[in-house]
Amino acid sequence: MRHIRNLIASILGLIPVLTMAQVQTDTLQEATDSTETVLPEGMQSREVDSLLNEWNTRNFLIFDEQCETTGENPTFSDEEYIHRLGRLPNVIPMSYNNMVKKFIDQYSGRLRRTVSVLLGAGNFYFPLFEEALESYQLPLELKYLPIIESALNPKATSRAGAAGLWQFMVGTGKQYGLEVNSLVDERCDPILASYAAARYLKDLYNIFGDWHLVLACYNCGPGTVTKAIKRAGGTTNYWELCPYLPRETQGYVPAFIAANYIMSHYCDHNICPVNTTLPQGTDTLMLSRDADMRRIAEVCGVDMDELKALNPVYRTNLIPGETRPSCLRMRTEHIHKFLEAGDTIYTSRARAIAEARKDVEENAPVREKGSKASKKGGTQKTVTVRKGDTLGSIAKKNGTTVEKLCRLNGIKGTAIREGQKLQVK
Repeated sequence: MRHIRNLIASILGLIPVLTMAQVQTDTLQEATDSTETVLPEGMQSREVDSLLNEWNTRNFLIFDEQCETTGENPTFSDEEYIHRLGRLPNVIPMSYNNMVKKFIDQYSGRLRRTVSVLLGAGNFYFPLFEEALESYQLPLELKYLPIIESALNPKATSRAGAAGLWQFMVGTGKQYGLEVNSLVDERCDPILASYAAARYLKDLYNIFGDWHLVLACYNCGPGTVTKAIKRAGGTTNYWELCPYLPRETQGYVPAFIAANYIMSHYCDHNICPVNTTLPQGTDTLMLSRDADMRRIAEVCGVDMDELKALNPVYRTNLIPGETRPSCLRMRTEHIHKFLEAGDTIYTSRARAIAEARKDVEENAPVREKGSKASKKGGTQKTVTVRKGDTLGSIAKKNGTTVEKLCRLNGIKGTAIREGQKLQVK
């Protein structure tokens, strides 16, 4: 397993007996069948666009212009989908119904380019996910969970404040050993977060004993699922429980099943995976003194985007080694330059904190005094975020763009919350 860990590190930075899954043609209740499919937040287009801007994606994913395919998305019968899902070597039941088919149609249709990118990015992350899942004896098909959680974007953030590949909330992350403070966010560390997610999934299964319910809990929380079971008269069948769950959770298990399908049968839908090139090897140092990434980049000749991508756990440019030993990951040749620099590469605690505060201030939203806008003579306009709103929907309603909204309000990623005031002009 060491070579797998080294491979994953270089781009940052007991197996259960598998039996052929029994495909069930469960039919959801009428209310659920008629519900419009709502893509999980992590699979919305902006998250995938953000993934394409990540350092490892820009440097190691290459679109294959020579891929020989008609680009057409063929149609298949329900019997064919049932047959293919039944042949997947999975423990989690791969049920088939109208909701699953709707998600398969989305993945193989308008989200074809997204699937191409995910197939390439999966070469970075799936070996790591599998190692963490194996260590807790969990079904390996759970490696596809981060697809619908974050679209494999390690810096994805949700409207509710969840972060990282596995989309941990702050409280749950801390409960499973992930440190989150003003300087460090271990939810964004692919290795630490994967093992925390495996522990969490193991605990949920020990409580509910049903993988569909575990997936529902992962989306909306065990408390919400428990309440839904009571309202549904005690049933623990996910498909019977579905109408009593939040709308997004109703589509969560179907979206997961469809992700398993499309990641295995993309060729049947003429989808070309993005090619992946192997990155150079990296190594780590444990720092017991504070260091500024800008100073490290300057002394060692490292690109700042690369340094930040290899060390996603740090929220500012400060590596707080004096607080506790902190890990620094760099390419092997840069490690040698770091060691050669000696004490000159470190910074004083006071200066480090000052620089960290400066980073926070520079990233804070700019607020203008009064209601009058700038010298152009216009007036400011704000809106209140309502339930179900996204940056995209707000931008469309107000004749602006997501990029402008983010700039006006100092937003990074796509995280907005109900009741939040946003400046749109």
